[in-house]
Amino acid sequence: MWNLPFLPQDASTVAGRVDLLFLTLIGLALLFAVPVAALVIYFAVKYRRGTPASRAGALHQNMALEVTWIVIPLGLALGIFFWGARLYVDLYRLPADGLDIYVVGKQWMWKFQHPTGQREINELHVPAGRPIRLTMISEDVIHSFYVPAFRVKRDVLPGNYTTAWFEATEPGSYDLFCAEFCGTEHSRMVGRVIVMEPRQYAEWLTRQPITGAAPIPEASGQAAGGGQPATLAEAGAQLFQSLGCSSCHLADGSGPAPSLVGLYGREVTLADGQTVTADTQYLRESILNPNAQVVAGYNPIMPTFAGQVSEEQLAALLEYIKSLGGSPAESGGQSPGSN
Repeated sequence: MWNLPFLPQDASTVAGRVDLLFLTLIGLALLFAVPVAALVIYFAVKYRRGTPASRAGALHQNMALEVTWIVIPLGLALGIFFWGARLYVDLYRLPADGLDIYVVGKQWMWKFQHPTGQREINELHVPAGRPIRLTMISEDVIHSFYVPAFRVKRDVLPGNYTTAWFEATEPGSYDLFCAEFCGTEHSRMVGRVIVMEPRQYAEWLTRQPITGAAPIPEASGQAAGGGQPATLAEAGAQLFQSLGCSSCHLADGSGPAPSLVGLYGREVTLADGQTVTADTQYLRESILNPNAQVVAGYNPIMPTFAGQVSEEQLAALLEYIKSLGGSPAESGGQSPGSN
């Protein structure tokens, strides 16, 4: 939209709006700073010690000037605040429809999982003209997913999902950085987001091997079984069977654990009387620390799977639970201060 030499390339639906707000702030700062600086210099020179300039008739109070000086900046500040707040909400609120991608940050790489089972490292292929919803987590330290051309920057935290979204407008290859100093080789944690025409993206998907999620470690004594999964949700279904979850989480709810059918996005009443939404964060917590939030009416008998499943396998399990039905649970995904 702007293509100014000191701004990154504009290649997403929100980039122009972010740039417009940024340039407006710069313009307002210059509008107030330049006249004030000029007057300071002018009066400092004119009324310096020893000059013959008249100092009679100095004004000590001017109500009209003071009211104007208060009202105009206040109105501008409130306008900028509501403008920025509206843009902030739009940037953090995930679109209802879009392509879900799981992102795992790790020293020193970005790992991506497509819902159809393809996996990538340090490269993310996406279609143009379609919202891309990112669910992100770190395997070690705090990272920050940053694509300057899309004006997307969001922290990626260990043990906690964060979300972000973008809709690329033009095919091309765009730089991906980690914007959080994450260790001595932080500068090597780079990648690319490759935006393709939808038809080319569909063809690219068909050419990529489908790996789903990594298999269950042999040390668990359980085989994945069921053949090669075709999608991330199918990989999650195999993990669900291999881990023995299906023996308790029966579809009709008659087992010792609640049914997962239609759970995603639904309100859940806990044993302590509180109510939570079954979003990705709640489901992840329930897998790794099942006694933290026990569902009302059930005993805390589920074992923890912490250390038994990787972040990629957790993503597959979440996709499987989502595939069982429910409603979209995330509207923003993370605390506002996580950016």
